[in-house]
Amino acid sequence: MLDADRKERKLPTDLSPLAVWAFSIGTSVGWGSLVVTSNTYLLQSGPMGSVLGLLLGAAIMLIISTNYAYMMQCYPESGGAYAFAREVFGYDHGFLAAWFLVLTYLAVFWANLTSLPLFAHYFFADLFRVGRLYTLFGYEVYLGEAMLSLLALLIFVLLCARFDAIAKRMMIFLALIFTLGIVAVFLGSLFGLDRSLSPAFVPDSSALSQIILIAVISPWAFIGFESVSHESAEFAFRRSRIFRVLVISLFSTLVLYVLVTLLSVTAYPPRYDSWLSYIADLGNLTGLEALPPFYAADHYLGSLGVGVLMAALLALIFTSLIGNLTALSRLLYALGVDGVLPRQIARLNRSGVPQNAIVLVGLVSILIPFLGRTAIGWIVDVTTIGATIIYAIVSASSFSLAGQRNDRTERLCGGVGFLLMALFLAYLLFPNLIAEGTLARESYFLFIIWSVLGFLSFRSILHSDHARRFGKSVIVWVALLALVLFVALIWMRQSMIASNHQMLENIRAHYHEIAAVSDARLADERFIQEQLAALERADSRTILMATAMFAFSLVIMLTNYRYMTKMSQESEQIAYTDPLTGVKSKHAYVKREQELLRMITDGTAPAFAIAVCDVNGLKHVNDSLGHKAGDNYIRAASAMICEIFDHSPVFRIGGDEFVVILTGGDFLRRDELLTSLLQRSESHIKSGEVVVAAGLAEYRAGEDSTAAAVFERADARMYVSKQNLKALGAVTR
Repeated sequence: MLDADRKERKLPTDLSPLAVWAFSIGTSVGWGSLVVTSNTYLLQSGPMGSVLGLLLGAAIMLIISTNYAYMMQCYPESGGAYAFAREVFGYDHGFLAAWFLVLTYLAVFWANLTSLPLFAHYFFADLFRVGRLYTLFGYEVYLGEAMLSLLALLIFVLLCARFDAIAKRMMIFLALIFTLGIVAVFLGSLFGLDRSLSPAFVPDSSALSQIILIAVISPWAFIGFESVSHESAEFAFRRSRIFRVLVISLFSTLVLYVLVTLLSVTAYPPRYDSWLSYIADLGNLTGLEALPPFYAADHYLGSLGVGVLMAALLALIFTSLIGNLTALSRLLYALGVDGVLPRQIARLNRSGVPQNAIVLVGLVSILIPFLGRTAIGWIVDVTTIGATIIYAIVSASSFSLAGQRNDRTERLCGGVGFLLMALFLAYLLFPNLIAEGTLARESYFLFIIWSVLGFLSFRSILHSDHARRFGKSVIVWVALLALVLFVALIWMRQSMIASNHQMLENIRAHYHEIAAVSDARLADERFIQEQLAALERADSRTILMATAMFAFSLVIMLTNYRYMTKMSQESEQIAYTDPLTGVKSKHAYVKREQELLRMITDGTAPAFAIAVCDVNGLKHVNDSLGHKAGDNYIRAASAMICEIFDHSPVFRIGGDEFVVILTGGDFLRRDELLTSLLQRSESHIKSGEVVVAAGLAEYRAGEDSTAAAVFERADARMYVSKQNLKALGAVTR
């Protein structure tokens, strides 16, 4: 339990629209956008295919942003997709969203944290490449570079934990720096443009397929724009404006990607005949030549252009670190508030910042600089699957909630967004079937590991979930298990392909050792390569068939489970519902009393009160007007109690006795609500309408060992109320 001082602290509401724009664009655009992404896009689709694909991808993300804006307006609280899924579908879906959110933001945070040594290597040679430790997955790890990343980690954890207001102002300043810097360098290059941008597309494949390829993978480039959903409780403006801010953020991000992509092909060293041959050879280059945007800046603007882009790149890294760290801390804060994580994580310092959550992220990240960039790259690739799942969950939440509220436009966007994310997920999980490769096999393996860890963590949460909030949506975990099994098949297939390729390389090496190049040898190599390709196609067909059969079986199983669950819920509804009034039954009250007892014993019980209500004069009505009139009298009493205690569960535990358990807002207004009930009963004495006596008692932490003790105090006060109403003329028998 949080102490009284900390309970009163709240997250500061100081984020302006400009600050939200800065956090959105600053978290989505990082190191990879200026150094990696544009080059990757160019190799696959050329400048025209990349630009058109990015435009189409931005249109898709506009649909996702519509869903985010709608959910933020409905649930303006910390936690983002976690809070949305929790409120719409329940805690199981919320945990699933949170699990992949943590992976996504941590991976991007780690990628930018370990990009600082790369920045130093590109622009300051081997300044920090001292103290070589080891080679991990082909990447050389140096103590100097690891210490540089650790120093940055310490600085940004301290900044966000202790100087939150400064960090937010820095986000605006840094976002403006990299936005204006990239725009200025691009415009400067146009005045001296002396190279052809042809070919517009990469040869040997259709233009349409190249555009679609970029459109499908481009949502990865926008990951992070939604990070502001975790800070919606801190907005200092009307939530109705958030959609406009998200649209501007998406447009700004799109423009920056387009400018960097086009800038990368405006100049290339004279020994290359086109930008295509230049980009294809980047792996063999060093210095500015290995960074096409910087080479172009130097070509047209000299050291001034390089300096501006260096400042922009540093600003990109810093904003990504602040943005992802802030989003993670608010997500962990929300999980702490809900008791999913230890409640200490949700403690706010004097500035209203979840300092413990920020420190936790820092502690988890300490060993990351020692893993090397290869492993970080695999982890970052997993975020493409994680982000797709998150966007699908948010879209499904928007679809469901909009359906309940009859908001047709939002429901359409939610449905379209979910369908698109399902297609994207299929693309990611079908390598070499829909497209030529997607993720490295190590990334599939890491996804499996993260999912298994999610199952273990969920098991731990179930064990400590005394309020019984989790474990109610088995379908979501069956679906995740099915996804894990399918990804395991894909990982096995990719591993077999890698083994086949390695075998072919071994055969080639063997031929080189025993004989010179000959037509016969080349024919043998071609034959073996054809056989391996046929084997890969056979493997693909086998996995596709197995997946289809597994999916069919899964659909049947889930359909059966849904039917059985529906029957179980109907039976439970009958058992826990009073048939006369429709409120909860005595059996339901006994169960809730047992839950409160467990929480009191564990010290996790929330603040609550119990109101005991007794219907006056029921026997008189039955004797004089008949039992049908008595039933109507009970229904009228139940309706009056439910109307007044409209946010609390009402139980009928006897013929004329009702119990209300007050928590949350009703608990805070308990005296007001009780007074309202008694005043209305007094006014009904003369009119002959239903009269209800009531007494209320609060749970006393450290004194009450059971909920029954609270009930007894409330019951005693109810009898006092009954006598007072009798003195005013109420019929009590």
